[in-house]
Amino acid sequence: MLKGNFEINLDFLQAKSPPLIGVDISGSAVKMVELAEAGKGQYRLERYTVEPLPKDSVVDGNIVNLEAVGECMKRAWKRLGTRVKNVALALPAASVITKKIIVPAGQREEEVELQVETEANQYIPFALDEVNLDFQVVGPAPSSPEEVEVLIAASRKEKVEDRVAAAQAAELRAIVMDVEPYATQTAFELISRTLPGEGKDQTIAIVDIGATVMSINVLRNSQSVYMRDQPFGGNQLTQDIMRHFNLSQEEAEGAKRSGGLPENYETDVLNPFRETLALEVARALQFFFTSTQYNEVNFILLAGGCATIEGLEDVVAARTQVPTMIANPFAGMALSSRIKPRQLSADAPSLMIACGLAMRRFDPS
Repeated sequence: MLKGNFEINLDFLQAKSPPLIGVDISGSAVKMVELAEAGKGQYRLERYTVEPLPKDSVVDGNIVNLEAVGECMKRAWKRLGTRVKNVALALPAASVITKKIIVPAGQREEEVELQVETEANQYIPFALDEVNLDFQVVGPAPSSPEEVEVLIAASRKEKVEDRVAAAQAAELRAIVMDVEPYATQTAFELISRTLPGEGKDQTIAIVDIGATVMSINVLRNSQSVYMRDQPFGGNQLTQDIMRHFNLSQEEAEGAKRSGGLPENYETDVLNPFRETLALEVARALQFFFTSTQYNEVNFILLAGGCATIEGLEDVVAARTQVPTMIANPFAGMALSSRIKPRQLSADAPSLMIACGLAMRRFDPS
């Protein structure tokens, strides 16, 4: 750990073991998940909550209204009904520069730190005293057993400090800072157990459809091989509803969630939106194929708030010709008595990041 680069008591990428809550600050809501151990490699979902954020509190992954986000986190924590105040947070991929380097195996941590600093100086376009910098040994290098792969992550200090300040405003203590796609990968470990051959040697695209951004993270043997963000999300459906039925944004959001729209909603608004979304997914896969050595995807996992739109997985599967399923990291997990399974199945796809962050308490590293 490059402790000298931290003005706050926070580990960036490295895991912690005390009880903690996974907190995902998205563009539309604060999502919290608390897990407990339920046997070796097994977890129990203790509690979770989704608290809507005031409009434009978070824009493009950046906290714009710190007070509003802090208050929202405080409300969410109270609704959660826990005593745990330690939280794991994550930065969006766009706020973090990541790079993998190869170093000789068996080095002391101080020697690896020196190499990390040297590498970081070469590719980070900021002075090192302006960034939070950390590294994590990923494992043996693919090319040589005598070398290891090291992941370097760096972010401007203000990006990290904004999220920490929001937690502090909610009287919570940030002890882990992760990166959103890596938190999603952690949660994917739970889903991979349900795939044929546990997903081994298969190429799996996780498509997270948020309010304004669709994020694609393609995994191969639990390692990310491609990431891309596209400006498309659930807000597009809200705007379509507003235009078509002459509703305010608040009315359209409410109707989208609870129903009650006219009979022609599905044919005139929802069906075209589903088709457009499926087309965006197909486009994202084409970008993946043309910019990597891969030419097929074995599974698509739909995550995020839009994933539970009825029939979406069938439309995406038909458009892409790839088997498609809705992401649910809690599918094989024990649930505490306070969890309502039906509500959880609706919320689960949007809880991937928060779930992955909550799992950090069990990371042995």
